[in-house]
Amino acid sequence: MTKLVTIYGGAGFVGRYIARRMAKEGWRVRVAVRRPNEALYVKPYGAVGQVEPVFCNIRDDDSVRAVMQGADAVVNCVGVLTERGKNSFEAIQSEGAARIARIAAEEGVESLVQLSALGADKDSESVYARTKAEGEEQVLASFPNAVILRPSVIFGPEDDFFNRFGKMAAQSVVLPVVGAQTKFQPVYVDDVALAAVKGVLGEAEAGIYELGGPDVLTFRELMQEMLDVIHRRRLILSLPFWVGNIMATAFTVIEKVTVGLFHNGVLTRDQVKNLKSDNVVTDGVKTLSDLDIQPTALRAVLPDYLWVYRDGGQYDAIRESAKNLKI
Repeated sequence: MTKLVTIYGGAGFVGRYIARRMAKEGWRVRVAVRRPNEALYVKPYGAVGQVEPVFCNIRDDDSVRAVMQGADAVVNCVGVLTERGKNSFEAIQSEGAARIARIAAEEGVESLVQLSALGADKDSESVYARTKAEGEEQVLASFPNAVILRPSVIFGPEDDFFNRFGKMAAQSVVLPVVGAQTKFQPVYVDDVALAAVKGVLGEAEAGIYELGGPDVLTFRELMQEMLDVIHRRRLILSLPFWVGNIMATAFTVIEKVTVGLFHNGVLTRDQVKNLKSDNVVTDGVKTLSDLDIQPTALRAVLPDYLWVYRDGGQYDAIRESAKNLKI
């Protein structure tokens, strides 16, 4: 009988890549999301009926258990970058992860992969980083053989990192950056997905893996890399952390005043705290190389999707070539 994997958050940025790869492996894929009707795009990843989006609220035991029935493996990709309503860092990244792992152990699931984040630290000032670490701890307490993946900032066509700043660069001559000297090690989304699949298939030893690509760059250097790709010259304005805190506070106040009509997805005080620490793979840990995965470089992928932010869009290269024509 064909095996079944339940992917919590399987229609999200990383989850959809895992779902596609698991379908190619011949598995049935159950994509557990809050809004199944908005995740219908995952169905064509496999044959008819092979990939199915189903409703799940990871804050509820019965909901988590219902979509895990009959699953041979579980992948948890659910996480939040900003808190909203009941979806707090604690509820999603700590309690939610713990709930999934506990129920997976009770249901006799064979393998569990938990998507965490580089920089997870239970002693961190950042609630995001702290709850990621708490989630890892709870997962291992219930499911000691789990594979935990800690990626740095993830890039790919649907990312909310380069796309966000690319859009800003297309609309403004100034690109404000908080934590300009903080280092990152961007990792390609499909490399993360491949690591998760290896965890599901039993091709990865249990434990924590830190995932980073071949490029280690400061925030400022990443922005310059992005600007080079979209062929734009912009002033990268390095802002001190105290200014970042003022901006974050202002955005949060606006969100409260507008009763949520404006959602602060721009900058929060917790994100400012995160930006104070480098986001790179540490020495002496398991990495992509331990999974026999060759990390993908930024330049190999960024031009494939950031071209939309060039002045001429898809015709930018043609316009540049036309300048060399002699009349």
